[in-house]
Amino acid sequence: MKKNYLEYKGFHGTVNYSNEDAVFFGKLAGINGLVTFEGSSVKELQKSFKSAIDDYIEICEHKQKPVLKSMKGSFNVRIAPELHQKAAIISLKKGLSLNQFIQKAIESALNEETNILAKKMSI
Repeated sequence: MKKNYLEYKGFHGTVNYSNEDAVFFGKLAGINGLVTFEGSSVKELQKSFKSAIDDYIEICEHKQKPVLKSMKGSFNVRIAPELHQKAAIISLKKGLSLNQFIQKAIESALNEETNILAKKMSI
C-alpha cells in the first residue's frame, strides 16, 4: 500500500510536496476546521504534523469541542451508470436494498484491508 499520509494519536494527515517551494506540506483529515503543517524535510514534516495535532487537541479541549468530525452515516457516491445498474440487479437478486448491498460491500472491503494490514504488522 502506498503511504502518502501520516498517522499520530488516531489522526491522519495528507502528505504533499511542492517542488516550487521545496517543501512538504499537508493538512489534517477528519476534523472540523483546517489545520495544516509543513517541513523542508520528512523529519521536519513529521515533527510539524505531531505538533499540529497536539496543539489542535489542546485547543479543542480548551474550547470543549469534539476533536473529530462527526459523520452522519450518509454520503453521495458517484459511479459509472453500468456499475450502478449491476449493483442494483445483484442487490435485487440477493433480496437487499441497494443501500444494504453497498454497506456490505464497504464492510467487506474494510475487513479485507484490516486483515491485510494485520498480516503486514505480524511479519
